[in-house]
Amino acid sequence: MGKVGWIDSHAHLAYSEYDQDLPLIIARAQERNVSRIMIVALSEEETRKAFRLNDEFGMFDVAFGYHPSDLDKIPQGGFETLENMLREGKLRAIGEIGLDYYWHKDNKEEQKEVFIRQIALANRYQVPIIVHMRDASQDTLEILKKHRPVKGGIMHCYSGSVEMAYEYIKCGMYISLGGPVTFKNAHIPKDVAKAVDIERLLIETDCPYLTPHPFRGKRNEPAMVELVGLEIARLREIESDLFMERVYENYSRLFEISL
Repeated sequence: MGKVGWIDSHAHLAYSEYDQDLPLIIARAQERNVSRIMIVALSEEETRKAFRLNDEFGMFDVAFGYHPSDLDKIPQGGFETLENMLREGKLRAIGEIGLDYYWHKDNKEEQKEVFIRQIALANRYQVPIIVHMRDASQDTLEILKKHRPVKGGIMHCYSGSVEMAYEYIKCGMYISLGGPVTFKNAHIPKDVAKAVDIERLLIETDCPYLTPHPFRGKRNEPAMVELVGLEIARLREIESDLFMERVYENYSRLFEISL
């Protein structure tokens, strides 16, 4: 996998808004000692683009799944496409998948069905899942308990309580924190950062969203994952290099990548 460095476990670099300056973005990430980036794609087109980027730069993993906000955009034959990609062996994970009751309250049952179907695919092809959860913590937990992801997964950009984080970890999940942990008044993410077992922590940007302090309001990018890592190291009162190494080990363990 290469030298130890910061890991961005969730980035949307296949978005078209990065097309004009992607080489510069990747160069800045490398300058800030980012060694691996998980590109999370939301469509077949984005996924193929992410594969090409990895062929060119060699520092990416790729995840693809049907987001709960995009159920009306799933094309005919979409699940067959996803399964074919899994059969090809190029996807590290299925994601981001899950439940979103903040934006979508009228199709909860459909969200659950699509979530469960994708967990089943992940289990069939022995890959982790990346979970999007918003205002749906209890339903998400119940599904993960009944349909346990056999290879585990990530609670992406986790915003829930410490107590619920422990429950997700029991289901084989890792807790990933992003830019909000750096926000001055974000007490809950800071509590999670301090409380969760370090062996179950990951970090991310979710770029282009959730840019960390002091760059809020600007477009996020993988180079800024360092700011997330530095803040969590500060909160845990440990050396940043030690935390970087532990995150690297956690990511490698979850995705079965040799160090």
